Amino acid sequence: MGRTIASITQAFLEERAAFARFRRALRRSDQLVLDDLFASAQQHLAAAAYASHALPFETFLLAMLLEEHKEVIRLRRLMEALAQGENG
Repeated sequence: MGRTIASITQAFLEERAAFARFRRALRRSDQLVLDDLFASAQQHLAAAAYASHALPFETFLLAMLLEEHKEVIRLRRLMEALAQGENG
């Protein structure tokens, strides 16, 4: 029998568990932020399955970054709309 490769979901759960001690060392407010980042990465597990060339954690970090950048873009648009409202 050949070796089976862990699913991306299993790899995600293992990576999250590996950071448990790091998480516990954080302040409570930072723990919640870290939890939110992992939740962001979890939203993209289906896409992460296609990134077999990368290390799993690299893929999870990219998914976290993707969600954070989407938020930056949303906030920029909101700021632009507010600025237009003040000038118009």
